[in-house]
Amino acid sequence: MLELRNVSVKLGGTQALRQISVRAAERRIAIVGRNGSGKTTLARVIAGLQTPDEGSAEIGGRDMARDRKAALRAVGILFQNPDHQIIFPTVEEEIAFGLVQLGRPRAEAATEVQAILARFGKSHWASAPTHGLSQGQKQLVCLMSVLAMQPALIVLDEPYSGLDIPTRLQLMRYVGEVEASVLHITHDPESVRHYDRVIWIDEGAIRADGPPAEVLRQFEAQMRLWGGCDDLSDLAG
Repeated sequence: MLELRNVSVKLGGTQALRQISVRAAERRIAIVGRNGSGKTTLARVIAGLQTPDEGSAEIGGRDMARDRKAALRAVGILFQNPDHQIIFPTVEEEIAFGLVQLGRPRAEAATEVQAILARFGKSHWASAPTHGLSQGQKQLVCLMSVLAMQPALIVLDEPYSGLDIPTRLQLMRYVGEVEASVLHITHDPESVRHYDRVIWIDEGAIRADGPPAEVLRQFEAQMRLWGGCDDLSDLAG
């Protein structure tokens, strides 16, 4: 159970989030909105990386901002740019880092790294330098790093942005097979039409919350109105 209680955040004098309250237990939840609507700030609050000025974000009754160890166990986050997330020179070191942070002995962490690499058919990546990977490969390393920690919730913050179509489809397939709950932050309606619930954030507040067909219809209609076009593909071009 994810519970946000009256979450408000101000960044640099700007109100990024305004009294956000959500109770959610669905397996696949999407948060949609324009760039600058507060989506990434909300993702950081949920993952315990941003302390709200007001309110709280809890998972399973644990406050993510106040209990960092609980946050590490409960939430994994995949950012838009893997270069902002990868910090170690080799793939196996990168994946092992989170496991060691959770208190795993290094030998046990190494075994678990090999297991997650084998699961994805990437055992040959173990000693590969992370800087030599493509963006899509780096994003997959980040996903494997998150999954190795076995969080209850995975937060995806625009993870497919900038990837070519085959790589994006491959990563979407991997995410679709994840057993953990997924909270997907995106401005792209097409990637979340099959989700269980969609929440539309606009100017830091919830504008709509409900079934994907209903919320995305409202969201797309507003995007067309703001963009002055009849087809959202025109906006993408």
